Amino acid sequence: MHDFHTHFIPQEVLDWIKENQTALKAERVKKSPDKDEFLIINNKWGFELKPEFYHFDLYSNKQFMAGVTHSLISPIPQLFMYEFPQEITAEISNIYNQALAMLASLAPEKTSALATVALNNPDMAAAELERSMNLGLKGAIIGPGLSDKMLSDEFFSPLFEMANSKKAILFIHPLLSEDPRLKTKMMPNLIGVPWETTVCATDILLSGMIDKYPDVKILFAHGGGFLPYQIGRLDKGYEQWDQVSSNLKAPPSQYIKRFWFDSVLWNSSGLDFLVKTVGENRVVPGSDYPFDLSETPPKYKNTAGASSLLETFSAFL
Repeated sequence: MHDFHTHFIPQEVLDWIKENQTALKAERVKKSPDKDEFLIINNKWGFELKPEFYHFDLYSNKQFMAGVTHSLISPIPQLFMYEFPQEITAEISNIYNQALAMLASLAPEKTSALATVALNNPDMAAAELERSMNLGLKGAIIGPGLSDKMLSDEFFSPLFEMANSKKAILFIHPLLSEDPRLKTKMMPNLIGVPWETTVCATDILLSGMIDKYPDVKILFAHGGGFLPYQIGRLDKGYEQWDQVSSNLKAPPSQYIKRFWFDSVLWNSSGLDFLVKTVGENRVVPGSDYPFDLSETPPKYKNTAGASSLLETFSAFL
């Protein structure tokens, strides 16, 4: 069984963070006796730094015990570092990707990986994606844009052009929402994360950019947020408003079947609805391991989505 949504931090990345802790405002905080230290970067988006995040043997053994035969590893969103100067973002991307390529090469039948790139400089991001894929990575994990730019913005075209030429996987994974209304009750994670995905996915769909970049394999985290559930509303808007239909050649309910979605939903009825909406060949098993809300092992076992997503990388099927 594949697991398309996992995260890991190589020791080289942790060493780099320690060396640059002043510039990054990086700190480790012990919040309670029964928890591991939390890693906090730039005073936000702290997360519990569990040993599974950085001890590869422990990570691998727990995946094996869960029945996962192949893990696709992604860098963690808290270390995207898009808000920093582009030189910093590019440097951690280079270090992270080099380390992941080395890990994946040790047991390619069990492990593959995605890169992280400097989304704040799309030319750098395109070059890093090309370099990383030449090292054996399968694409990149990226956030849903920048604070002032959606991914459909022409600003990001160098990255999407490269991804299209390389037939890369682009795994779009949200950062925690900074909506000021979502301050308590863990709402930034509970609904902010899928909301960010919903906004990003809807923008990409309605922009028509998947016609422009047909060979980019866009994978959305957490079942695509709320978009699949509201696709009928988008179809109705397509019938009514030129602003919705002008960039599209078919209704949104057809375009949504050209994305891929992971199965991290924690709800069998929700998962069944997703599969019915987009097709079983567009849903892939995922766990979000080893974050707190991980669903390990993935509940979705169907291999059709894995086959379609990885058709360019047949050795990993």
